[in-house]
Amino acid sequence: MNKEILRLAIPNIITNITVPLLGMVDTAIVGHLDSELYIGAIALAAMIFNFVYWNFAFLRMGTSGFTAQAYGAGSRQEMTNSLLRSLSVAFGLALVILFLQQPIFWVAAFFIETSPGSWKYVTTYYNIYVWAAPAVLGMFALSGWFIGMQDARTPMYISIATNLINIALSLVLVYGFGMGLQGVAMGSVLAQWSALVLAGGIWMKKYRMLRPFLSTAFLKQPAAFRHFFRVNSDIFPEPGLGIGYHLFYFGIGKKWRYHIGC
Repeated sequence: MNKEILRLAIPNIITNITVPLLGMVDTAIVGHLDSELYIGAIALAAMIFNFVYWNFAFLRMGTSGFTAQAYGAGSRQEMTNSLLRSLSVAFGLALVILFLQQPIFWVAAFFIETSPGSWKYVTTYYNIYVWAAPAVLGMFALSGWFIGMQDARTPMYISIATNLINIALSLVLVYGFGMGLQGVAMGSVLAQWSALVLAGGIWMKKYRMLRPFLSTAFLKQPAAFRHFFRVNSDIFPEPGLGIGYHLFYFGIGKKWRYHIGC
């Protein structure tokens, strides 16, 4: 039993360790550019995206639970449906983020204060990286599904590959094509989409026995979607409450602002 737990836990730990590396890579690269404002811009933009994506962590946790149930029951159809339902919700939420990208940015701007020069770069980075939303949320769903299938190594390999791709693309775009901050943002976007494509390719090869169960029939099961949202509604408020606590703590009534010295 202990060996089985470690088999799943250790790759998860490694995956979680590699997640912050995406931001660290961007920061390291722009730190060698001609303006220190780039570092502050990436820090602020990353804070906005972390704030948004934090609310959708239930996609990973909820999908893991439903998939593990199907895996334990040996139901290949439900294993597949669990993934399709989660991906449909993930892409739906991503479309909402893309549609509301400017209102989200305006709300963030209300709480964040920085120098005009830095804010210009925050806007540039945000407007590019926001297009990674479908890939980011899609990977939430896929990572949760892999873990539910007792496969914690695949998300780990994908996470490591994503960081390597991000490093390579950012270096090429920044130093090879002279794109500066735009190159860093574009490199991160392409890395996230590469991760989604890679995860899809691995699924098609490693879980090809589930291909015959791919169908749009899951869309005709409203009860399953209601159950999905009912269970995930118990997970969703936790990050939301955390955000609410921090806003209250810093005094939202006094128009709390995040100050950065750049």
